[in-house]
Amino acid sequence: MRHTRVLSLAALLLCAPALAGTAPASAVPPLQGPASRGPLRILLTNDDGYDAPGIRKAFDRLTAAGHDVTIVAPLTNQSGTGTKVLSGPALTVRHPAPKVWAVDGTPGDSVAFGLAEVFAGRAPDLVVSGTNFGPNVAGLATHSGTVGGAVAALEHGVPAIALSTGGLSAPDPVTTVNAMDPTLDFAVKLIDRLRSRARSGPLLPAGTGLNVNHPVVGADGRGRASGVSATFQDAQTLLEPDFADAGDGTWKVTVKVALRPAARGSDVEAVGAGRIAVSPMNADWNPGPADRAVASALLAGLRP
Repeated sequence: MRHTRVLSLAALLLCAPALAGTAPASAVPPLQGPASRGPLRILLTNDDGYDAPGIRKAFDRLTAAGHDVTIVAPLTNQSGTGTKVLSGPALTVRHPAPKVWAVDGTPGDSVAFGLAEVFAGRAPDLVVSGTNFGPNVAGLATHSGTVGGAVAALEHGVPAIALSTGGLSAPDPVTTVNAMDPTLDFAVKLIDRLRSRARSGPLLPAGTGLNVNHPVVGADGRGRASGVSATFQDAQTLLEPDFADAGDGTWKVTVKVALRPAARGSDVEAVGAGRIAVSPMNADWNPGPADRAVASALLAGLRP
């Protein structure tokens, strides 16, 4: 991720008060480009499946906020598929309700189908992916289908937000589902903030999305986060696999959470402290200038 460029954007979006209200429109210069003046047209996707609790809650909450929401999401659970897209000659798509499309593929396939067919001729104002069951911080974000759906939108030039709900321990189903309500309350505030900043421009700068992780707060999960932090993706993997030889050509795989001290200012630090982590992201793998300088130094004088 290009932390230097995108963190300045996040600091702008999350300036105090922490999304509790809207700053005067004159505080920030407008972004350039078209933006919807009426209800936002939102393509809603996820990786847990089109009928998962998180996406259903998101549909209801965003619709209640006045947005025009259409679900285009995987038919089945696609957690952990990352940015994968299928390359087969056919794709099964169901249309069980007027505002719901279920795609038998990955989140990336769902977004691609939604942009090409459901929103053909006029792209949505925003793609929202989630809210996901469990966190997508650190290395989990790299392999997340929820984040992958947002990345697919960014690749097509559409602003995108990935939403996830969960703490750093193994998620409890009941409390995590309960915590999806404050997650979506925050998402509505965040979208309102983006609109107020954008004026008549795009919701986000071209190629930039937001990966939002809301912690589980309180014994029942319904508590409010202690604040909002503009963060970056922690470098640690979080999950540590162990392989045991079964002796028959197969290996038994177990996975445990291996949480190391969080980097200061990272998504792991924020969620661990009960704060909402908002990490800007982009859809490519380009590093910053310092990393390119290191690569140039390593290649100096090297010839084929």
